Amino acid sequence: MRKRDIITIDKDKCNGCGECVVGCHEGALQIVDGKAKLVNESFCDGFGDCIGECPTGALKIEKREAEEFDLEATADHVKSTRGEEAVEEMLKAQKEHEEDNDLKMPTGGCPGSRMRTIKKDKNKESNTKKRKIESELEQWPIQLHLLPPTAPYFKEADLLITADCVPFANANYHQEMLQGKALAIACPKLDDGNAYLNKLKAIITNNDLNSITVARMEVPCCGGLTRLVEQAIAQTGSNLEVEVITVGIDGERK
Repeated sequence: MRKRDIITIDKDKCNGCGECVVGCHEGALQIVDGKAKLVNESFCDGFGDCIGECPTGALKIEKREAEEFDLEATADHVKSTRGEEAVEEMLKAQKEHEEDNDLKMPTGGCPGSRMRTIKKDKNKESNTKKRKIESELEQWPIQLHLLPPTAPYFKEADLLITADCVPFANANYHQEMLQGKALAIACPKLDDGNAYLNKLKAIITNNDLNSITVARMEVPCCGGLTRLVEQAIAQTGSNLEVEVITVGIDGERK
């Protein structure tokens, strides 16, 4: 067996919610004895679509010796357990994994971490050369782990929870998203989901927020940020609704 990217599950963090099972097109994950489990290595393609479905951060991609991903066997497995439509969805997901701005990537690797080349018009004059763009940031700190839940800028605020990559991808982030809002930035893939959840619950509980907006990237793992916010709202009994802004790798809002 060769080393390749494959999913790994932290049983201590897993709460058995089953969201990852739904997010796995290949049917490689099941809930066994109340915990998510990789039931067959050859069914896992290593792209990590399931990661963004996990609210606790229990799932990660690791590189280790594992059986090769077997597309034919996986298709048979999905057909027998989920039906023909699920096979079509799986094959569609596999095609999306391979197509990446005309760059065909080998099987394996989280879709949010794959190399991408974004073509830009280098002869186009930048707007920043014509005018100075002012920052709309009205507070400090901004990282969710560092934010005090009782900070005065959260009182009756419109809260914007932003995935770390969004301001780098979207050139108009300050003017179109941040203006007039309190800010918290976070990465659901690299950081502690439980700690984020507890901090979000504390912010919601201690402040009469007007609204919550989540700005996320289009990659699957970023969906975990939206789920953390929704879970925090549900656990605090808040009636706040979440507006979700999705930004593409090319910087455009979806």
